[in-house]
Amino acid sequence: MIATAQTERRKQIAAQKPDQMTGPAPLFGFDCGFALPCQQSDQRFIMKLYEKLAREISESILNGVLRPGDRLPSVRQACASRGVSPSTVFQAYYLLEAQGLIQSRERSGYFVAVSAQRLPPEPDTSSLPEDESLPLAMSDRVFEVLESTMNRDVVPFGSAFPSPLLFPMAQLARMMSSSVQHLNPWASVDDLTPGDARLRRQLALRYLIDGLQVNADDIIVTNGALEALNLCLMAVTRPGDSVLIESPAFYGSLQAIERQGLEAIAVPTHPREGMDLAAAERALERHRPKACWLMTNFQNPLGSMMPDEKKRDLVRLLTRYQVPLIEDDVYGELYFGDKRPAPAKSFDTEGLVMHCSSFSKCLAPGYRIGWVAAGRFARQVARHKLTTSLTTCAPAQGALALYLEKGGYDRHLRILRHKLAAQQAAFMDAVARHFPAGTRVTRPKGGYFLWVELPDGVDALTVHRAALTRAISVAPGPIFSPQPAFANCLRLNYGHLWDARAEDAVATLGQIIAAAR
Repeated sequence: MIATAQTERRKQIAAQKPDQMTGPAPLFGFDCGFALPCQQSDQRFIMKLYEKLAREISESILNGVLRPGDRLPSVRQACASRGVSPSTVFQAYYLLEAQGLIQSRERSGYFVAVSAQRLPPEPDTSSLPEDESLPLAMSDRVFEVLESTMNRDVVPFGSAFPSPLLFPMAQLARMMSSSVQHLNPWASVDDLTPGDARLRRQLALRYLIDGLQVNADDIIVTNGALEALNLCLMAVTRPGDSVLIESPAFYGSLQAIERQGLEAIAVPTHPREGMDLAAAERALERHRPKACWLMTNFQNPLGSMMPDEKKRDLVRLLTRYQVPLIEDDVYGELYFGDKRPAPAKSFDTEGLVMHCSSFSKCLAPGYRIGWVAAGRFARQVARHKLTTSLTTCAPAQGALALYLEKGGYDRHLRILRHKLAAQQAAFMDAVARHFPAGTRVTRPKGGYFLWVELPDGVDALTVHRAALTRAISVAPGPIFSPQPAFANCLRLNYGHLWDARAEDAVATLGQIIAAAR
């Protein structure tokens, strides 16, 4: 009887967690994860309470009152002592997890992870690439690294994907079964190239919730975001043209530029705030590129997030030169704050921004469903889609359309973001304990990548090869640049479940780095 009562009590408390809070009926099939203007003022009051509670706890940690390993009051104890609701305490603890100050332990509660003073310092200077338009030769270098992440026996710190165990695969399978049973045979003709009309409507509604007016007819569904990005590049460039990119840049963009016979112009990029706009303007004036390809939110590999004001200035700058922006926003839903960061598309008034994203990183990695809101280039992108891959898997599109219509996507995202924030905190705690002095690590506010600058004299490719002999993969810095650069940098993936194996792998990696000095 006691156990039953405790179980029921846990269910009651869990029902009040932020990632499972009930509220108004879903809007357009969504259960929105952020405050809408029509919501009551008591939600704003709770926000203030949890921020105050989180601030007080963080001050106790930073002042040394609470030390690494100390256990925080349970949710019930904190509710009783503070006179607040369980949802307020949970939100405060989630915020502290996202800041890397505490971590949860299953069935044990919340513990101080590491004080801010013990975290490695952040990289704080922009990259300095050569101001030249360069041909690329990336593929061999990238394939060597990618092949090392395809073995399940290898700890996947070098992987580009989060753990598949983080996604609602059973629910999606049920949606797939229902979708196949009720598939309209004419849909394969009517929606051949642009994609499932129901899915495009749901995507347009999600843009609307975020404050963007995007016509469903301007959305083209693709085989993952990478196809969307490639189609955009094909729509606005010709072989021999140049493209503005970040430095470091996602290796997929470098491969696409290489494959299409284009040249890359790498622009200095800050590890927190993204591309240097003054340098970008100089490059625009000197090289007259035909496109700009970048990630504004939780950039791969840096994890940087461009502030909203800077996104606005970026769009204004590119509009002045009439250069299209190919915006890769596949990590935008994986934020750790209280609202989704705006895409650059939010500031586009002339249809110059082609906003690309997918469900691969946040919901359904194996389904390969992406899309592009292509603005003024929608017709050109659709034509290239028609003449390359023609269409995208109809059952997968139908399954995701049904999942979005049923609601629950935002609830899943809140749970996913909480898990990723906790895994980031655990990973950074382990790096602080095991990596040698002189290490610098970014502190992203979303996504699932850390960018690590190793101590002077440590070669990332040497570390990569030594780590593979110990069944650990990492992504070395040189694969993220079209020119010799980032030789002492690594990209590490914290998107896989944190366990003793991951902890041991970080410790081993620290030993390898120390030996490489």
